[in-house]
Amino acid sequence: MKPKYYLCLFFLITIISCNADESTSMKAGDNTKKDTVKVTKFKTIIFFGNSLTAGYGLEPSEAFPALIQNKLDSLKLNYKVVNAGVSGETTSGGNSRVDWILRQPIDVFVLELGANDGLRGIPLKETKNNLQSMINKVTIAYPNAKIILAGMQIPPNMGMQYTTEFRNIYPELAKKNNITLIPFILEGVGGEAKLNQEDGIHPTAEGHRVIAENLWKEIQGQLH
Repeated sequence: MKPKYYLCLFFLITIISCNADESTSMKAGDNTKKDTVKVTKFKTIIFFGNSLTAGYGLEPSEAFPALIQNKLDSLKLNYKVVNAGVSGETTSGGNSRVDWILRQPIDVFVLELGANDGLRGIPLKETKNNLQSMINKVTIAYPNAKIILAGMQIPPNMGMQYTTEFRNIYPELAKKNNITLIPFILEGVGGEAKLNQEDGIHPTAEGHRVIAENLWKEIQGQLH
């Protein structure tokens, strides 16, 4: 063989060897990177409700779901809060919408619906059946999920019998389904002018802070 041929062959072998070493080094680096990256898995808390949950008239960050998220973050708890509140929602609307919400994983489900039913005088049996249906759907989809039922009370515009029976729907359902009950989500807020907006119905930012505290007392016991 001629000297030039040997020289070319030497360069070719050197290049192949360098490329092989570089490829091996890159693969090793990739493996090292994969080993050091930790994926944090968050559990999910769904707040499923009406304008109260949605934070009507406020910035999203002022509504109680966001305040609960702040609390979770401050305690370094791996939970993600989803605000699934829709203004004007009735239990009938919620019962239709909940199937879509159940497409995502759920660990804690807070059900806050019924107030609009009561204010509109919707038959109590219908309201109760819709709430039960939503509870059933969550239980079937996620048997291990914790369900919290947020109780509601309404003014006596529809008569004392209707008002009383409406209030009793929530403890009855909580007992029947063995789920956690918040007797009245607006405890300390309902009827307090300084904690409600001009309409006298929707809480102010300060009112939402009170609601968040009411909820936290029950929610913290459901976290695991």
